[in-house]
Amino acid sequence: MAGTVYELFGFRAADTSQAALVAAHESHCPFLDDRCEKRLSDGVVSGVCTVKPVTSPPVICCPVRLYAEDYRILRDVADRAFSPGLSLQPGRTAVEHAQTNGEAVVAVFGKRWGGELRLPQKDGINSYFVDWILALLDKEGALVEFVAIEVQTIDTTGNYRASRAALLTETRDIVQSTVGLNWENVNKRILPQLIYKGQILQREELCRKGLFFVCPTPIYDRIMRRLGGASGLVKYALQPASITFLPYDLNLFEPAINGQPLPLKADAHHSTTVYKVQEAFNNVTLPDENVYKNAIETALGVPMGGSTDDLWTQ
Repeated sequence: MAGTVYELFGFRAADTSQAALVAAHESHCPFLDDRCEKRLSDGVVSGVCTVKPVTSPPVICCPVRLYAEDYRILRDVADRAFSPGLSLQPGRTAVEHAQTNGEAVVAVFGKRWGGELRLPQKDGINSYFVDWILALLDKEGALVEFVAIEVQTIDTTGNYRASRAALLTETRDIVQSTVGLNWENVNKRILPQLIYKGQILQREELCRKGLFFVCPTPIYDRIMRRLGGASGLVKYALQPASITFLPYDLNLFEPAINGQPLPLKADAHHSTTVYKVQEAFNNVTLPDENVYKNAIETALGVPMGGSTDDLWTQ
């Protein structure tokens, strides 16, 4: 595997503007407007938002990168699940805001937005924690309904230190490293989590629109491929058992502006049910029969379909 760092501290590797240089020097994340939270194994601030494999387009690898445009993804989910244009308020102050202004609001529970909800643990592990809860409150501040949001990107493999170090110079050199993407983990970790959490949320009487899953478009494409294709995953209207896939990607179709992070581009969403996802996940496509037998015979030098007896009669 080989690739380069495509975005560092929010700016393109090819961006040599003063804003990009300052962000790198100060380890500043423009999406949080604070110091980057991502760390390398030795504690050094990473700053890597997006990596680009040699043979494919860039892939967002930091979840915070998806919080660009002042948490646009939260507004997009609220507009789709509740009603367009509702005010998003930190969870701890949302009731007061609704009552003071006499208007329905969306209370946001998540990191930096009013705290994470304290959920009971099962077997000592909080295995059904989600990244965000958006709760619709009426003008009196009473809870009407809520939805959950899970945000996932992808882990990297190999090492991007050489690429990162070159971008921290004033010339911001783009250097290849051994960085790659852990695609297998998408299937092994993300899909089972979505199925489990989706089933839990279906049992919540006020979770009427289910779970929204936000991820980079290349990861969505890989998930759909694992599930047999989006065309075979039946679409449903929003309901308690819903899983709605919301893919986002870097907008590479508009001219890039130095000194500004690339905007996000929302791709087509797909709403289905947790049970359709589970069914597709369990419906494994098997290879042809005797693949092991044929591989062994090839390694032994036996003609395909032949027998080891043939070797002794030659």
